[in-house]
Amino acid sequence: MTPEQIVSFATILASVVLSAAFLLTVYRVVIGPTLPDRIVALDMLVGIAIGFIAVIAIRTGFTLYVDIAIALGLVGFLATVAFARFVLARGADGGRKSKAVLDGERARESEKKSQNQMVGGKRKGGK
Repeated sequence: MTPEQIVSFATILASVVLSAAFLLTVYRVVIGPTLPDRIVALDMLVGIAIGFIAVIAIRTGFTLYVDIAIALGLVGFLATVAFARFVLARGADGGRKSKAVLDGERARESEKKSQNQMVGGKRKGGK
């Protein structure tokens, strides 16, 4: 085998592996049970896109693609940090409160607790 054939085979194999990883990651973005799962999957998609760009750069020989991959990596990192700050601010469930089914007695107790937590129109510990 010549070196050109080895590189060609390696780039085809890398493209197949990256395609499978891309499909599995898209599945995790769509099905992911929690918001952090989806954020990690989106970060993984950025990594896979960088991999595709690197394979294209190797196949074509254009070094400009490496610069594009570096820029995409920086943007992906900043997006991941922004999403992480969002999760810290809102919680892992996206700010949704779980609703419990309460009977009449516990519903009244729950209302009293929420009224006691209100101080001057704001919850205790709120900003």
